Amino acid sequence: MKKNRHDENCSQGCAHGRRTFLKATAGFMGSTLLGGLPFRAFAQATDLAPADRCFVFVYFNGGWDQLLAFDPRDPTEFTAERASETKILPGYDQINNASFEARPLIPAELPGVGRSNIDFGPAVGNELAKHYDLMTVVRGINMNTLGHEVGYRYFLTGKMPIGSAARGSSTATEIVGQMKPRVPIASISYNVESYNDRYGGYANALRVSRRDDLILTLKGSADALDSEIEKQLLDFRGQPVNCEQAAYGARGVGTTYANSQEQMRLIQSQGLDKSFDFLAAENQPHGPEMKVIRTKYNLNNLNDVNGERGRAATVATALKKGIAQCVTINLTGGLDTHFGSQLTQASNQRRGFDALAMLVKDLRESDHPAGGKFMDHTTIMVFSEFSRTPLINSSGGRDHHLSNSALLMGAGIKHNFVFGRSGDIGMAPGTFDLRTGASDPNGENILPEHVIATVLASAGLDYSITRVEPLRPILA
Repeated sequence: MKKNRHDENCSQGCAHGRRTFLKATAGFMGSTLLGGLPFRAFAQATDLAPADRCFVFVYFNGGWDQLLAFDPRDPTEFTAERASETKILPGYDQINNASFEARPLIPAELPGVGRSNIDFGPAVGNELAKHYDLMTVVRGINMNTLGHEVGYRYFLTGKMPIGSAARGSSTATEIVGQMKPRVPIASISYNVESYNDRYGGYANALRVSRRDDLILTLKGSADALDSEIEKQLLDFRGQPVNCEQAAYGARGVGTTYANSQEQMRLIQSQGLDKSFDFLAAENQPHGPEMKVIRTKYNLNNLNDVNGERGRAATVATALKKGIAQCVTINLTGGLDTHFGSQLTQASNQRRGFDALAMLVKDLRESDHPAGGKFMDHTTIMVFSEFSRTPLINSSGGRDHHLSNSALLMGAGIKHNFVFGRSGDIGMAPGTFDLRTGASDPNGENILPEHVIATVLASAGLDYSITRVEPLRPILA
């Protein structure tokens, strides 16, 4: 049978066309899990307006030890001698470093603010603890899993995965899907998975694995693309990109390609990549602005920029510049500490908490064009996939534990408040009257979906997708 002209063109140029497709759209289609970025009109770079309500989801990778952070215990009460009874050993005396308190940390009274109702473990540090007046800590969350991927995806979507496969949309996707912000990139997901099961491509996150990917996407460099971005695009919707789809996919990848290509032209014309060029020389047009950021986040070299402090600066820049409404970020890791000392876990947490403190300080000090400061318009959720056991194992580390905690900060959230608790025997998840927060042996567990529903309700959004009520005592 004679081939038609389309078949001949495909056979001669399909490989080249596929590569061109990758280069043109990888940053906009390939870096997302389920398709193109929001195809929406937005202002020129000089007129970008920050979203009136912003959201930051901060992930601590590996499962954090909450005795060191948001659910500490008094080591004079929970001693080694009583550990067989309480099943809890804080182990603060094993952190032999002058940077860490050997007891729960309670920040001193701040003028005009009052004294903290929240006590913190030694990993949190004074820099973040001094922002207690913006915080709610949720304790005793039942993760119902000891698996890394399951717990991680559970907290991203508020739905228990099927096996290890995520269900539902990411919370950031749900927010963007409902609010439809007029910003260039509604949601950025920095080294974190993102899901969209019910909205159009406009609600998808731009997924990047590092700052260079973000700059490459915004700049539109002709350089070779990151292999992971290419892989994600080739795996787009679980299908290879082929000529038939490009030619006939009127409602599928062909349309997404066309929209993403146009979005690419719009965004790359704005010069937004320069906003993240934190090491730019002072003699460059954006150099003085970058110097301010370097000073604020103590960025001295490329390692700093790619580390926790640089990631925090990336979040602040994306929000303050009006580039994104939601940023989900893997801020720190190294927390899967089955082996080794308490100092390893504490040090890895501290790097993340210190970077988070820099971000919060920046947002507290920065004016928002709608009035007030950026923190008045920003809700932050800090989470990990689960906690670690309250007893130290024979290898000097801690294993996986069901009972977890989370930190909420900022807009729409009650401040200087603690909701829930874990038990004094083995730090078991508590049961509560969720309408009041009171402990109740016949009550319910706090689950990740309750936290997600609370975040959505804090902005007046529809939380029915979670199938639970928000934790109303937390709402401001």
